[in-house]
Amino acid sequence: MSDINIYCDESNHLQNDHRNPMVLGAVYCSTKEVPKIHGRIKEIKIRHGLSPKFEIKWKKVSSKKIDFFLDLIDYFFDLDDLHFRCVVIDKTQLNHDALRQTHDQWYYKMYFELLSKIFDPEQSYHIYIDMKDTRGGMKVKKLHEVLCNDMYDF
Repeated sequence: MSDINIYCDESNHLQNDHRNPMVLGAVYCSTKEVPKIHGRIKEIKIRHGLSPKFEIKWKKVSSKKIDFFLDLIDYFFDLDDLHFRCVVIDKTQLNHDALRQTHDQWYYKMYFELLSKIFDPEQSYHIYIDMKDTRGGMKVKKLHEVLCNDMYDF
């Protein structure tokens, strides 16, 4: 059994932000690989004249930084130890009332869809989710409970 780190993020997750589509994404790798991968990404940032603390966001892609992002993409695809999964949702198709759910409940259901397909019962996971709001702690605990139940991990 090995430990796996899963780093999650979302785009356009607010119900009424008039932005479509919503994407939940996860990058994951063995915990033992994290220092090597982190160090290499830091080297790529420095080589391109960016701060080692530069936050990588796709909305920061520009013609000035295109070579940095291309190097980053090349590095990702060269690694066998780094994986990606995402769920893309067309928010114009949502009908929460018909499913008797809130947007918030649906949001965590989508996280379940993202994460449950990654899990292997032979592995142990550390999941890092962007906190959506100040009340998210209890919802993340519930997500944890549901994911464990799905894997018969009591």
